[in-house]
This record gives sequence, structure tokens and C-alpha cells, in this order.
Amino acid sequence: MNKVFIIGLPRTGTTSISVALLQLGLKVAHTAYTKRAFELADAIADAPCFSDYAQLDKLFPGSRFVYLHRTPEIWAPSMERLLKKMLPQLNEKIGYLHPVLKRSLKQTFQLDGCSNPLDEEHLINCYRAHQLSVMDYFSNRNDLLELDISQAGSLRKLADFLTLTRCDTIGGDVENDFPHFNIGKQVDGWKNFKHPNKINALSAGKEHKKFFDYQ
Repeated sequence: MNKVFIIGLPRTGTTSISVALLQLGLKVAHTAYTKRAFELADAIADAPCFSDYAQLDKLFPGSRFVYLHRTPEIWAPSMERLLKKMLPQLNEKIGYLHPVLKRSLKQTFQLDGCSNPLDEEHLINCYRAHQLSVMDYFSNRNDLLELDISQAGSLRKLADFLTLTRCDTIGGDVENDFPHFNIGKQVDGWKNFKHPNKINALSAGKEHKKFFDYQ
């Protein structure tokens, strides 16, 4: 196994699965914006994975991919709250968010030219378009796991897919449910969770903070 890429959209459980993977013994980056971060991590979630899975598939052949399901009608209000907070910071010149995150969000949620990016119907359409694109790309392949972390047994399903058994704090095994983070309006679960295997999204190496060249 090369890398594990979590390619579900924000607010589908990316923090919860990232914490679970830490507890299963992997080095995890919840978002990765530099080449070094991708090199250091065993598993990477969120941006830019949800938008760049095809490029990452070519950069890291033999990797595993996990697509996170969530009922669109439940997901949309949560995504709306998150996006509402982020929109002022998506400005190319003054927004403080990382350029990679800006690009991923703008691409996936069609933000440029959209009259109302917070509209529920628009968000659901983006969710379904992303889902369709993922399913089409990975059709007839066995390296994608579709997962709803709210389902009983989903943690065991993930561990089996990745052939992992170790778990340091989820009750000592993988039979328990996923840990719950970022419920409701909470968005800082990853930042507040302490673990030695967390990988900084901005990790710098010999090429400083250069991101991968997909060309």
C-alpha cells in the first residue's frame, strides 16, 4: 500500500476518519499543501484530495482511496455554514486561506460566477456531481472504499480495507464506532486533537513548501 487518500467532501466525516487513522497507527495529514506533507503522511484527507484524486492516483500508483458518503440533504446545511465562514477568505489577493484550498473549493463548488454559492440546491448538485465523478473514475476498480462513518461496523470495514489492526485509543480494537468530531458548528476538531503522528499540512523539506507539479 502506498498512500491512503480520503476523497470525501468537507463535512462528510474527514476529521473523524483522520483521527481514527491516527489511532490505527498511520501518520495522517488532514489537508496537505506541500510536497513534503504528502511525502511524510501515510494518509491524507480533505483538500486537495477531494478535487485532485485523479492526479494523486497517478503520482502515487497503488494507493487506496476512501470516499465518504453523507445524506446530501443533511450534509448541505453543514457545508453551507462552513462555506459561509470561508467565503470572505477565498479572495485570491486578500484571503488568508491557502491557495491550494482556495482552488479545491472553487473548483468543486463552482464558486466563480455562481450567483449564490450557499444555495442548498446548488450545494447538493455539487455534491452529486462530485460523487458521480468519483464513481465514474473508479468504476471497475478495487482500490476505492465507499464509507458512511455513521453506519455500524464502518470502522471495521475501513480497517479491513486497509488491512490494519492496531488501535491505540479506540477502545483497544476496531469494533467501536468512529470518534465524533466537528459536530454542529464545530470546525476545529483536528486542530485541537493531539497526537504524535499528525502531519503538518505545511511541512517543509528540501524544496521548502513546494506543492506537487501535476504536469
